[in-house]
Amino acid sequence: MTLIYKGRETAVRIDKETAVRVTALREKGIAPCLAVVRVGERPDDMAYESGLMKRASELAVNVRRVLLPADVRQDAVERVIDDLNADEAVHGILVFCPLPAHLNERAVCERIAPDKDVDGTTAMSAAGVFLGKPIGYPPCTADAVVRILEDRQVPLRGRKVCVVGRSNVVGKPLSLMLIGKSATVTVCHSATADLPAETLAADIIVSCAGRAGLIGRRHVRPGQVVIDVGINFDKDGRMCGDAAAEEIDGIVGAMTPVPGGVGSVTISVLMSHVAEAAGRKRL
Repeated sequence: MTLIYKGRETAVRIDKETAVRVTALREKGIAPCLAVVRVGERPDDMAYESGLMKRASELAVNVRRVLLPADVRQDAVERVIDDLNADEAVHGILVFCPLPAHLNERAVCERIAPDKDVDGTTAMSAAGVFLGKPIGYPPCTADAVVRILEDRQVPLRGRKVCVVGRSNVVGKPLSLMLIGKSATVTVCHSATADLPAETLAADIIVSCAGRAGLIGRRHVRPGQVVIDVGINFDKDGRMCGDAAAEEIDGIVGAMTPVPGGVGSVTISVLMSHVAEAAGRKRL
C-alpha cells in the first residue's frame, strides 16, 4: 500500500510554528511584513497572490502589495525594489516572475537585498545554499521538499536521492540542500542516458522536470519515496505531476499527490521565511 503524503498536513505544522514566532515578534513590537511586487495581471500570479494573502492574514503577517502596469519601465521597477530594500518595516520581498519580456528579470531580482530575498532568487541566496550559510533564503519550493521529507521522518543521512530536473529554482538548490543533510544525490536531466537505471537505484526520487508522466512503472520499485514537484496539465486540462500516479500507486512506499502535495507547502514555507527574516532583523 502506498502512503500519500498530503502537503496540507505538513503545511499546518509549519504554520503553527510560524504563528508562534510571529506572536513572539509582535509582542516585541515587530510586525513581520512581506512586500509583493506584481507587474501586470497574469492570472496565475493573481491566483498565487490571493492564496498568499489569505495565509498571511491567518498568520498575522503583513503584506504590502506593489502593483505595476505591464508596460512599466525597467528603472521604475528597480526604484521600487530599492525603496523596499531601504524600508525597515519590510522584512521580505517577493517579485512575481516571469516578468514581461521587455524587462531584464535577472537585474530586477538581483536588486533585492539578500536579507530580504525570502524566495531565494538572488545569486547571494544561491551562495548561501551552496555554502550552507544563512545568507538569504533557499527557494521556497526546494525548501518545501526538504520540509516534507523531514516532517514525514524520511531518513536522509546516507540515503540515495535521485533529483530529476536541474532548474535554478528547484533541482540545483534542492540537490545542494539534500547534500547538506548528508544524502547521496544524483541529478538527472534531459541528457541522462538511462533514467530508469538512476531512479531505480535511489531510495528517494524527487521529480521537478515539468514533464507529465515522466516517472512511470519502469522507473520505480517497492519501498521508494516519490516527491512530485511537477505542475503540468493533461489533455483534458487537469493538473498533474511528473509522476504517472496511477502507474506507481501500489508499488512505491509513499508519494506526494498533484495537486495537494508540494505546492500546498510552498506558501507556508514563504511565510516562515518572512517571520525568520523579521527575527534576523531584530538581531
